[in-house]
Amino acid sequence: MKSTLSLLIAIVCVFTVQAQSQDPNTSSPVSLSLKECIDYAVKNSAAAKNAHIGVALQKAQNAEVTGRTLPQISAEGKYTQFIDIQKMFIPGAFMGLPTNDYIPVAFSPKLSSVGQINASQLLFNGSVFVALQARNTLMLLARQKETMSLEEIRYNVQKAYAALLVAQKQYAVLKSSLALVHQSTQDLETTYKNGLVEKIEVSRMQVQQSNLESDSLNLANMIQLSESLLKYTIGMDLNTPIVLSDNIETCTQDAETLLFKETDLENNSNIQLAKTAVRLMEYDLKRYRFEGLPTLAAFGSAGYNRSGNDLDGIINKPYPGFSLVGLQLTFPIFDGLQRYNRVKAAKLNLQKAENDLENARLGMQFQTQTARTTLANALKTAESRKRTMDLATDVLTLAQKKYKAGVGSNQDVVLAQSDFLKAQSTYFEAVLSIVNAKADLEKAAGLLK
Repeated sequence: MKSTLSLLIAIVCVFTVQAQSQDPNTSSPVSLSLKECIDYAVKNSAAAKNAHIGVALQKAQNAEVTGRTLPQISAEGKYTQFIDIQKMFIPGAFMGLPTNDYIPVAFSPKLSSVGQINASQLLFNGSVFVALQARNTLMLLARQKETMSLEEIRYNVQKAYAALLVAQKQYAVLKSSLALVHQSTQDLETTYKNGLVEKIEVSRMQVQQSNLESDSLNLANMIQLSESLLKYTIGMDLNTPIVLSDNIETCTQDAETLLFKETDLENNSNIQLAKTAVRLMEYDLKRYRFEGLPTLAAFGSAGYNRSGNDLDGIINKPYPGFSLVGLQLTFPIFDGLQRYNRVKAAKLNLQKAENDLENARLGMQFQTQTARTTLANALKTAESRKRTMDLATDVLTLAQKKYKAGVGSNQDVVLAQSDFLKAQSTYFEAVLSIVNAKADLEKAAGLLK
């Protein structure tokens, strides 16, 4: 996790330097809603592209399996020239010699050429038969993996988009507070010069201003990092300027409705993937069992053969042709118990897949319950912190009015300002928790498809 974060920060820094070297007015910002970000990510992110490629790859592999059931045709040409012709020994009695003598005789010409076409057709093979049955399930598995990848993309985009929104909102509030503090500091310095306030009050306000400036700078850097992370997540060039068109309320809408919505855990991609894995293990077991059945294939060949002791003989002599057809039936008898052990291993793998399915169901139940509880707590916390923030706003407004009227102290304004910013920060943290818990619940319930 630390190495991934370091990599992202390095990427952001590189592209930030590049972006600063360009004219910011060369292109207008791209306005993006949350839905537009998700749609863009589904089309352009590397994870989405690889997910689509996975489906295409499975189609190609299925076509390869289908090809094993089609006729297999090949052409063959062969030319042979013996440097030393291999000889066979025949008894000398054939030539009137003593019976214990053998004479080496060459039965092959020096030159020979063969051209032929071979064809075969698999009629029955247990393993291939099961592989054909498993094609649709394998394609289903590929599409489920694609769906899971796209769900993960939507999940990550939601969180990255909301994080940037919250950071921008916090920054806007902080800048507004900084402007007020800056003005108050200037007014206080003027009042101090007139001898109406003590130096400590000016120093206290300057410290507040300095803290806000530091916080503002840190938050500006966080916004830049969050924006680059969002672009990275959706597969957009980091130099492209963007503007978020949605607000925080858009990201948190329907959260309370979702909290009480009935969900079917069987729609969860992890469970669906585990169920498909069980079916594939069943096909695997069936495939190894069918290996014990005989294999039947048809074959045929046709061609021409020409031989001679020189090229003229090969070229001018007529081609003697040949052809044949046949059936080949292969019975497996004993393979050293290999098939038996493959069947045994397939049964164990099937048991593991069934256990994984049951564990996936339990895991999704746990994740759903956890997400519901987290979301409920986040909603209550946000509501409570919203009241606190509103109260802190009222206190700050009153403190500023009293100070301007000359009946309040500068210290009261500083404390009220600090309490307001703290309340504002904790409120937005709660809002971000709502977004994250909502995304967790939607993912666990299979609602991000």
